[in-house]
Formats: sequence, structure tokens, C-alpha cells
Amino acid sequence: QVQLVESGGGLVQAGGSLRLSCAASGRTFSSYRMGWFRQAPGKERDFVAAITWSGVRTNYADSVKGRFTISRDNAKNTVDLQMNSLKPDDMGVYYCAAALYYSSWSHWGQGTQVTVSS
Repeated sequence: QVQLVESGGGLVQAGGSLRLSCAASGRTFSSYRMGWFRQAPGKERDFVAAITWSGVRTNYADSVKGRFTISRDNAKNTVDLQMNSLKPDDMGVYYCAAALYYSSWSHWGQGTQVTVSS
């Protein structure tokens, strides 16, 4: 089991940057793929980025490629999402997620709000 707590959301102007962080409990953090998802008001939760257990491989939604960077620190049990060149379309609640090895996303944080003003 792993519990996830996000932080770092807030209000930023378009073109600005934010860094989200997700702290995970448990001693098997390195066994989990980690990801970030976001949900805008009235919309479904969408995939943003993911990173493999060792951090060697990452993948991103097309809409954030080149602007967002996901990283993890297995020694600290954290996964971060650096978001640059933010757009109003990036607004929403951002959720940290974990999936054990190749299983589906099964653990979720409570979410952190990101607001981008135009």
C-alpha cells in the first residue's frame, strides 16, 4: 500500500511555472510507476505524465510535451512535476497516482488545484 499527498498547486499567470510534488508513504515506493493526471471542471480526468520505477523512462500527454517534466527521487519517496509555460488550458486539479509494476493506476492522492490566469 502507498499513500500519496500532493503539494505545490496555486495561482500563476499564463507563461509562468509551478512545481508540484507528491510525497508517498510506504517502503516499496520504487516498485511503483508514478504518474500525474489532471481534471478540469466538468471534464474527465486526463493523463499528464508518468515515470517508470527507476525513473529511466517517462512519457507525456502531447499537450504538455516540451513544457512539463516529471521526475522522482526514490530515496525521498517523492515524484515531482515541473510545469513551465503554463496555459489556461492547463488549469485543473492535479492528482498524483501510483501503479504497482505493470498494473493499473490504483492509488491516488487528494489532488492539488492549479489555476492559470490569462
